[in-house]
Amino acid sequence: MRAFISFIAGGLFGLGLLISGMTDTTKVQGWLDIFGAWDPTLAFVMGGAILPMALAWLFTKGRKPVLAASFPTPPKPEIGRKLVIGSTMFGMGWGLSGLCPGPAVASLSFGGAGGLIFMAAMLVGMVLAPPIRRRLDQPTAAVYG
Repeated sequence: MRAFISFIAGGLFGLGLLISGMTDTTKVQGWLDIFGAWDPTLAFVMGGAILPMALAWLFTKGRKPVLAASFPTPPKPEIGRKLVIGSTMFGMGWGLSGLCPGPAVASLSFGGAGGLIFMAAMLVGMVLAPPIRRRLDQPTAAVYG
């Protein structure tokens, strides 16, 4: 039953991405082009994602552990090297391609070669990220000494 509900939820997510225009790379790049031909319509899509999660966190605050355990905990508000590097790389990839992971998966059936190349590059990045992260986390003295 859980797999069926996950399938339905994933299908609804993909349909929402398609209807909202998040799978249209030119629309996404228009959203990111704030000094050019800016297209603000995707702000409603992002608000539609952020608002329900914020309400869920408020709803579970102070509730019984059984209910609160079914929702992810809010992220810690700390800015570090990993966050800055990761978000910069994510933003560069999103801006250059017009896709992020969710819409990339949703557009696999109609995205053509560009969608497949993005997906392959994303998978390579996911495989390479852990060893690169371990290398960056090593103390500086170990690298030079």
